[in-house]
Formats: sequence, C-alpha cells, structure tokens
Amino acid sequence: GPAFRSDGGNSAAEQAVQAGMHHDGMHFFPFSENGQASSTRGVLCINHEYTDEGLLHADGMAEWSHAKTTKSQNAHGVSVIEVELVGSGADRRWRVVRPSRYARRITARTPLRIAGPAAGAPAMRTRDDARGLVVFGTLANCAMGVTPWGTYLSCEENFNGYFNGLAQPTPEQQRYGIRRGGHGARWHEHDRRFDVASEANEANRFGWVVEIDPRRPTQAPVKRTALGRFKHESATVTLAADRRVVVYMGDDEAFEYIYKYVSDDPYQASDPAGGGHLLDRGTLYVARFSPDRRGRWLALQHGRNGLVAATGF
Repeated sequence: GPAFRSDGGNSAAEQAVQAGMHHDGMHFFPFSENGQASSTRGVLCINHEYTDEGLLHADGMAEWSHAKTTKSQNAHGVSVIEVELVGSGADRRWRVVRPSRYARRITARTPLRIAGPAAGAPAMRTRDDARGLVVFGTLANCAMGVTPWGTYLSCEENFNGYFNGLAQPTPEQQRYGIRRGGHGARWHEHDRRFDVASEANEANRFGWVVEIDPRRPTQAPVKRTALGRFKHESATVTLAADRRVVVYMGDDEAFEYIYKYVSDDPYQASDPAGGGHLLDRGTLYVARFSPDRRGRWLALQHGRNGLVAATGF
C-alpha cells in the first residue's frame, strides 16, 4: 500500500489499503508447517475500533466533507495481514509480508453478508438492500474471538454513536443510545445511511458479531445475527462436553447484560468448512444474578420464561 503520511495527507483511497486506527482485538493464525502450527509465519487479524479525526485529517474536523467521511470510514474495520519472523539473534524481528494473497482491509464500506435469524427480516431492509441480506461495512470493532474452525470473530460495540438519530427516538433507539447528533462522527452529513431520518433501518444492521475467514481473502465477512445485537465486548468461544459451540459475550453498555450462545448441533472436526451454520442455529441466553450471588441462564426464546408478544418480546 501507499506510504503512511504522518501529517494526515493520505487520501481516502489510500486509507482503504492502509492500517486503520485504534487497534482493539488481535489474533495470530499460524500457517501449518509439516503438520505443525508455525511459530514464525501466519496471518494477523487486527480490529480498528474508532478514529481520531484530528490525527486522521490534515485539518481535523474543519470543513467536513464527503472525502473526509469516506477516509474515516476506511480507517475503521479490520486488517488482515501476513507476517513472518525473520533474521537471527539481535536482528530477529517480525515483518509484514508484501505482497500477500491473504492481505485485505475490511472497512465501514465493505460488503458483508447477513446470516442467521435476522437475515432478510423487515427491520434489516433498506433502500440499498431491499432483501436485507447484505450490509456495507463493519465499525466500532472491539475485542474478538476465535472459532474452532479457524475464523476470527470481530465485535461491533458502540455503533450507535455513528448515527444521527431522531428528535423523538423510538424506545428501541433510546435503549441503544441512538440520539440526534450521535457522538459527533458527522458521517450522516455526506452518507444518508447514517441519518436515521433518511434510512430508518440502517442502524439495525450494526451491533453484531462479524465472522472473518483469514485464509479465504475472497470470502465476504458474515454478520452472525444469532449471537444477538448489542454493544459486543468479546466473543469467547469454547466447546461444551457434547461438542456444541458455546460463545460467551458481554454488552459493554453500563447496566446491561452478559450472554451466551449455544449451537443446536455439535462441532465436527471432520467438517473442513467448520460449519458456519453452527453460529446461525442455536439458542441465545442471558445471565440472571440473584442477591445470593448465584446465577442462572435464561433462554431468550419465544414462549419461554414469559417471553411472548404480549410482554413485548
């Protein structure tokens, strides 16, 4: 990619193929050498949670424009890079492998597939995506997780701050913190997707866990909606005794909740695709803590634990 300019002079197009800002969440996926995981070469996935506009642009927030909006969006998301350990002794160091067929940038403008129970739902449909199956971008990527089949889970956290909300927000928008002016991102001035009055459903398409296959650079990332929509902080994956996939997640908003997801089917190591379906079909639970410090998991399913349409679920 083009050389980095410390004066903020790189263009939006250049930023689209450069590292983004403010890393939060990172994992090394080693290559296999003679049947063993390499300790010297592999692929690194890195989140880019948010931007500091005063550093990203030569004149900061002054004279905000479409070009600045695009550059800011391109500095969000995830970087996938190939790295290797080279040299020996005191000269041993890590370096980025260039060129690499694995290298790519996933930004707030990259097409991502929507999968799971919310895919195609009316609340996920927009003028740009009448079917509710493809969303442009991932943002506010905070913390991460790794699946047994070798994919990276990037967590969308404070997505609400990028949207210019309504003067009178709906109860759901108020719960998520989508308010007029957002957190000052100003994207809505040049991208109507981020203006709730112009595109009512776009905000619904953020706040998910995004799965990225670091070894398949042509495969679109996937928003796994079965894992719930909230301000995700981490998605830690393990296998239950019966080999079903379990994902533990926290909502980083104050006074919110802790969740876990359990797949319907067990993970089979013989399935080389890992089975992305394991993150699409399962049960989401929320933790309830009692005064005696004991806790239990409540299944978030219609018809259970009083969760029916009559009570607002």
